[in-house]
Amino acid sequence: MTGRSVVTVAGTTRRGFLGGTLAGGGVLVGGKVLDVPGTPAECPPPLGPVSVGADDPRYAELVSRGRNGRFVGRPESVHLVGSTDQVVRIVGDAVRAGKRVTVRSGGHCYENFVDDPDVRVLIDLSEMRSVYFDPGRKAFAVEAGATLGEVYRTLYLGWGVTVPGGSCPSVGVGGHIAGGGYGPLSRRYGLAADHLYAVEVVVVDAAGRARAVVATADASDPNRDLWWAHTGGGGGNFGIVTRYWLRSPDARGASPTGLLPKPPGTLVSASVSWQWTGLTEQAFTGIVRNYGTWHASNTGPGSPYAGLMSGMTLAHRENGALTVHGSLDAEEPGAGQLLERFVKEMAKGADVPPTSHTTRSPWLKATLSVPQGIGTVSFKVKSGFLRRPWSDRQIAVLHRFLTESGGDRWGTSVNLTLLGGRMNAARPATAMPHRDALFSAVYETMWGDPAGAESQLKWIREFYRDLHQDTGGVPAPGPANAGAYINYPDVDLADPRWNTSGVPWQTLYYGSNYPALQRAKKRWDPRNVFHHALGIR
Repeated sequence: MTGRSVVTVAGTTRRGFLGGTLAGGGVLVGGKVLDVPGTPAECPPPLGPVSVGADDPRYAELVSRGRNGRFVGRPESVHLVGSTDQVVRIVGDAVRAGKRVTVRSGGHCYENFVDDPDVRVLIDLSEMRSVYFDPGRKAFAVEAGATLGEVYRTLYLGWGVTVPGGSCPSVGVGGHIAGGGYGPLSRRYGLAADHLYAVEVVVVDAAGRARAVVATADASDPNRDLWWAHTGGGGGNFGIVTRYWLRSPDARGASPTGLLPKPPGTLVSASVSWQWTGLTEQAFTGIVRNYGTWHASNTGPGSPYAGLMSGMTLAHRENGALTVHGSLDAEEPGAGQLLERFVKEMAKGADVPPTSHTTRSPWLKATLSVPQGIGTVSFKVKSGFLRRPWSDRQIAVLHRFLTESGGDRWGTSVNLTLLGGRMNAARPATAMPHRDALFSAVYETMWGDPAGAESQLKWIREFYRDLHQDTGGVPAPGPANAGAYINYPDVDLADPRWNTSGVPWQTLYYGSNYPALQRAKKRWDPRNVFHHALGIR
């Protein structure tokens, strides 16, 4: 599609050109305005494709972008792309040559779905980062290589809006939205995928022909099942996402400033921490129990804490402390006093004095200042959705996990995030199956010495099995659990040595939506070009 485009940037209308992809003058990219002042000018051509082989000095940089040092791929070539047309050509060439092709956006995949030894062609989307308003679709277009931090910054500074995605600014949107995407604002505004209006995907038909398809939420769209599959069905299953369009389903009017949620202007935040020194198992149990039971009783729709953004981080004894944190919109009535009461409730009954502090910060500054981790390390992550707080038996298992010595413990922690609110609202149109969870739990361990990998993996696998011993070693759906999150993939859930529940991994990740996702897979990827260890069969 080639022709003139009109792109609105923060209330200003400017003209540019379309050439395969929409990239008009005045497009905001990662917070920067790409435009030449004065008379309209033709936009510069997109980057690439840049094809890099193993003998190129850039190769090592591109194949090692993945955050998990356990996996480093050795593809024949890496293609840095700048447009959807380029992706179509590269995918088509790979299919004709019989070479497995995959894609990387932000590089945060926890398993070797990208860095698989069988992958021969890797498409890198990291330079496709444009974020702009598309007046034709009355939605914000976001290229799949943009990071969450870039999206938040551009949407907020340009139009005063945001999308309720994850808390790590360096995560790429490419796989994040397709898996559902939750974060601090999800209690107020639902999942990131709840605000997905359209998606552009490069797919391959039964004849092996690659093409780009735009699928929308419109009921009359014949491609609507492809849009639905990307609202919780996970990345890498149906094709290569090159662009999302974001617009809230209840948005009204044509003004860009009203098409997505508005974040708080200022956050007031509080945290309370307990050092491990002198902390008894009884005190540990009381603190963790306090967090679970208080939230289960105080964050419903009618509670003054309905807008609370909250989490608990339980770091290993050898590398940190126990920390509970909460944030509220500073404009909410009595926000400061509510947080003071919150801190007191968290500390109730603990026999070790905590330290606490309260801060006020502009929303964007607080959002972009979240720690980004320590770069590329080897790690293993497991997850689970909780419908109710951990039992005392499970808290005892957590205590053992967080106090055991031996191996690398500097990167071991358990992270609990409060869900609920609008995330639990009934939205049957989306594919995300875990809409009734109260918490999301993430269990992780990191290590530096490759020689210790097997013992480290055995340690966390046995912990996870013991934590869920009542449900076959996994968070099988039931009164206590609601399965696991496909954006935190864990191939152990498909391993009968670790999953003895009788519940297939497909159900843990995709719930009752799996048959419909299979139908979408059969239609849009009949040759199974796009696959991985936990992919739709």
